[in-house]
Formats: sequence, C-alpha cells, structure tokens
Amino acid sequence: MEVVRLGIVGSGYMGRTYAETTTRLNQGTRLVAVTGGRRAAEMAAHYGIDAEPSVEALVSRSDIDAVILAMPEQSRLAYTRLAAAAGKHILSEKPMAPTVAECDAIIAACRQAGVMLMAVLTARYRGVQRRAKALIDEGRIGRVWLVRSIATATQDDYRQAAQDKPWLTDPAGGGFFYDMGAHQFDMLRWLTGQEPRRLFARVTTYSDLPWHAMTAVVQVDFDRGATAHLVICNEMPGVTFPATTFASQVIGDQGALDFDMYDSLKLGVHGTWETVWTQPAFDWLNDPNSVVRLEAHAGVTQEFANCILEDRPPATTGEDGRMAVAMCEAAMISSRTGQPVLFPM
Repeated sequence: MEVVRLGIVGSGYMGRTYAETTTRLNQGTRLVAVTGGRRAAEMAAHYGIDAEPSVEALVSRSDIDAVILAMPEQSRLAYTRLAAAAGKHILSEKPMAPTVAECDAIIAACRQAGVMLMAVLTARYRGVQRRAKALIDEGRIGRVWLVRSIATATQDDYRQAAQDKPWLTDPAGGGFFYDMGAHQFDMLRWLTGQEPRRLFARVTTYSDLPWHAMTAVVQVDFDRGATAHLVICNEMPGVTFPATTFASQVIGDQGALDFDMYDSLKLGVHGTWETVWTQPAFDWLNDPNSVVRLEAHAGVTQEFANCILEDRPPATTGEDGRMAVAMCEAAMISSRTGQPVLFPM
C-alpha cells in the first residue's frame, strides 16, 4: 500500500479539519468520501469526493482503507463496530467514548477485527507541548516531581459552545468536562511518562449555567512518584487569566517548565528562565484552515496514515484514549463519593 484511502464520518468543524489535513498537508493520504451531518454534501462538493448516505454505505466501499470518526462520542461505539467489521482502520476523536465500558468495547471490536485503532489526542502534537515533552525526555529538568495544569474559559464561551455543539449538553455524552478533561489527563500521563495510581477530585458547577461538571479540581498520584494538580474552570465570570487557556508548570529535581499551549514554553534552570519557543498566533474561529492551527491536527492524521503504511502501532493507542476517559470517569466517581479512586480501573 502506497496511499491510505480515507473516509470521514462527520461534516462539522472537526470533519472539515481532517478533510483539510488529509488533502492539503499530509503525505500518503487520499480522501475518498464523507458521511454524516447536514454539511456532508457541501463538504463533498468542496473537496471533490463522494457523499455517502450512511456510515454503512461508507464503510462498505472497497476503495476505503480507513475511517476518521469525527462525530460526537455518543455514536462512536456503534460506528466503530460497523467500521471494524468492514475491515477499516479507525482514527477516533476524543473523548473516545462516554464511559470506560464503551471504550473497552471499542478496543475489543478493533482487536477482534484485526484493525488498527488510534485515539485523537491533539495536545501531544502542539508545538509547545511537543517541545516540553522533548525537554523532559532529554533530562533537562531531571526527574519530574510535580505538574500543575489549569484550563479556563468564560461562561459566555460555553453558552456559545452549547449552541454550536448541542451534543455537549446531552447527558448520554461526556459533556464539557470530558471534552476538555480528555486532553488534560492525557497530557499529564504523557508528560510524566507515568501511570495514575490514585485520583481525588471535586467536580461541580458554581454558576447558574444549566450544565453539570463545569469546574473540576483534581489531584493525581502517579506510579513512580509524580503528583499532578489539575484545575478546569469553564465558567469564568467574563474574564480569564492571562496565559491560562491551557497552561501547565512542570517541576523536576533539576529545573522547571512553564508553558501555555497557545502562548510559549519557558525553561527554568540554574536560577534563570529562558523562552524556548513561542507559538505563532492563529484564529481558530475566523481562520480555521490556517496552516498554523492545522499543524497539530495534521500531525495526528499523518501519524495515522504512517502507522497503516508502516504496519506499526500508533503513538496514541486505543488504550491511551481509554485512560483519558477513565481518568475523567474516576474524577466524577471521586467527587460523587468523596473518596479517592484507585487505578487500574
């Protein structure tokens, strides 16, 4: 195989994102068809591909090798089963499913069918995070002791998000907390290179927003001694703190890192701070097809294609997607019971 022939399930913002990366920015990919959503026909016409009437029709095509699931997590198990049974490799958006049980069923379906499953965990592909991980792996800050991470958004941001993405308010899905938490929890595992062993959380909604789990404070103890403190607040009162859209600090025994995914990366060693890299600005709302914005997403789809072409496991496996959901689920359980949750779960 020299080219991976792709189908996309979902024609919304992320479906269009993957259409852009696989047609404009990736090597060894060819987009063949799309299905799902009210914009599928328009998207198909724009990219010169076919619009299929159903997922069943798309996965039955012999000229498609793999599918990208870019629709809400409530449907992902059913669509995974269809695609896997048809022998298609699968790239699944996050959160991979609303529950750990559904993640397990997704992994089992792909394993039984002998197809590859890759989880979309885009934060690993952003320029700031990639460089932070490289510095950690190079030993620049020594052994990681502590990670502190905070993500914030305003109440108005999420009122708008509820209009644009109504599935986020569906109780059958993971909601706003899983949408952000999947990124955050995966990043903690990835940066530390460690697995969670104990998680304690308080998850609530403080404001008059009508949705649960808009704010979370979580502590995670990892298996080789690191501790992480995570704050997600999606109900800020009209303001956010500077550089806390997706900000983290990592403390090691020889130095520290301070970064925001959309700002810059700073390395602190020997009593001084150095700006290692600055993220070029982009406007995700008004210029969604900016190459700067698409860089991380192109990294995801290129890795997916490369793994199929090279017949190797992906950098972000189904198990990684499961763990992100498991940590979200553990936080909800801990908050409800007032007790820590132990891993594995």
